[in-house]
Amino acid sequence: MSAPKDTKSGPVLIELEDQGTAAPSPSEAPPVPDTATDLSPRGQAMTTVATLAARQPSALARWFWRLLLALLGTVISIAAWNYATGLIAANPLLGWAVTGLIGLFVWVCALIAIKELAAFHRLSRIDSLHRAADTALADEDLEGARRVTEQLLTLYRGRDDTRWGRARLQERKGEIFDASGLLGLAETELLAPLDMAAEREVEAAARQVATVTALVPLALADVFAALTANLRMIRRIAEIYGGRSGTLGSWRLTRAVMTHLVATGAVAVGDDMLEPILGGGLIGKLSRRFGEGLVNGSLTARVGVAAIEVCRPLPFTTAEKPSVRRLIRQALGGLFSSEKT
Repeated sequence: MSAPKDTKSGPVLIELEDQGTAAPSPSEAPPVPDTATDLSPRGQAMTTVATLAARQPSALARWFWRLLLALLGTVISIAAWNYATGLIAANPLLGWAVTGLIGLFVWVCALIAIKELAAFHRLSRIDSLHRAADTALADEDLEGARRVTEQLLTLYRGRDDTRWGRARLQERKGEIFDASGLLGLAETELLAPLDMAAEREVEAAARQVATVTALVPLALADVFAALTANLRMIRRIAEIYGGRSGTLGSWRLTRAVMTHLVATGAVAVGDDMLEPILGGGLIGKLSRRFGEGLVNGSLTARVGVAAIEVCRPLPFTTAEKPSVRRLIRQALGGLFSSEKT
């Protein structure tokens, strides 16, 4: 490098020698990061619903809510008692009328509590049947399988949709002398129509969640629609299989299903599952909102299959386990085709 010694007489000229490196050409520039993958449909609504439903509260939070409810119940009870007794002293007729209303309200609350306890009992009964059937199949216990069969007949006694299946099972159960065959017969005769009804509920819920997500561009609307549709679907599946659940029972069942999905990673679904069903390479060409609807509907179908497995009184042995791909194709295929055209 060289420069004139007289720097005050004029501008300075600096000559750069060859550094041995050439300036990079445009062809050698690094590619622009592709952020389209970050915008691909991920089923955010269903992921949020599953995470919230599966979240286990801490022991401190559980004790907080228990003590809060106990404190509120005590305060309200004392306030109602003092109000009623004071009103009786001031105006006996009006006071006894208000006391009767309070007693009627307490009676209704007691009936609701009894209904919830009965719902928990029904769910526990279904779960016990499922475990007993698993044990009988694993041990090839014919007597255990016969007990499970009798309990199934008792469970579905009085239901018109199982009348033909119960009659067939009663006729043929004495002809089978192995546990797997007897439970397979019960599964085929009793649970086949119930499986079809449960699958229809799954398809309807998946279609509803996909449609609302795709067509309603409101914040949190997709999360609310996914939550309500999945709660209703799980409750209806439980009712189909004989485990009519109350409000608390439905929430407990929903938590069990969502916890299973989150723990196994089944809550994640993407193009690799949807493209073979709805058309390879087409998911990326859809609008983001419609693609998000498809993913949320697919996740709802997965939740439905998990709910069927949880609520069904027998494991899948003879009958074919519901296929998530088939349910997605039946529920979303028509919706996808209409949008594509």
